[in-house]
Amino acid sequence: MEILDNIWDGFCNVMGYLWANTDLVAFVVLAAIAIAAALYVVSSEEVVHSAFYLALVFVCVAVTYFFLEAEFIGVIQMLVYVGAITILFAFSIMLTRRYIMRKEGGSDE
Repeated sequence: MEILDNIWDGFCNVMGYLWANTDLVAFVVLAAIAIAAALYVVSSEEVVHSAFYLALVFVCVAVTYFFLEAEFIGVIQMLVYVGAITILFAFSIMLTRRYIMRKEGGSDE
């Protein structure tokens, strides 16, 4: 019975710590999303998907700037990188001809 009391006390201590540090929890979740999206950028088969995962990474970086109380840099990050660079990547990918990306010996689908 004492073991269960110790486990319950430890659980309450952890939950109390997490409740007191919600900004830490939010940052860890945001960092995990950014790392997962960055891995999808380099491992995705579709180039368009990689461009939009890159946009997600840029958004996570902008939100990180907001966590650091650098709002101006966060807004500039959103406008320049998410707004302009990602859209430029997406349009350049969509406007490229499909046969350039075709594998050798593959058929035109």
